[in-house]
Amino acid sequence: MVSSNQSHKVMNPLRYLREAVNTNIYVKLKDGTEYIGQLKVTDSTMNLLLENSVEVKDGRQVVAKLGKVLIRGSMIQYISFTPEVAAPEVELK
Repeated sequence: MVSSNQSHKVMNPLRYLREAVNTNIYVKLKDGTEYIGQLKVTDSTMNLLLENSVEVKDGRQVVAKLGKVLIRGSMIQYISFTPEVAAPEVELK
C-alpha cells in the first residue's frame, strides 16, 4: 500500500518528444501505418513533423521514401525512440 505522503513522479510524454527533436524515431499509427524519420517539430497535441522519413511495413520493409511527413497526434498508437530496435532492417540516415 502506498502512503499518501509518498510523492509520485509523473511521466510526461511531451517532454520525451521535445528531447527527441533532431533524432530518428519510429511511429506507428492507429490504422497500422508505420513511419521512421527524423523528428523536427512537435507540439502540445503531439502532432509531429518528420523529415527524411520512410513508410515501412512490419517494421522491416521500406514501402516508400517520403521526405517530410506531418502526423496528427490523435492518430498515433505509439512511438519508439529507438527505431533501430523497432525496425532493425531499415537503413536510417
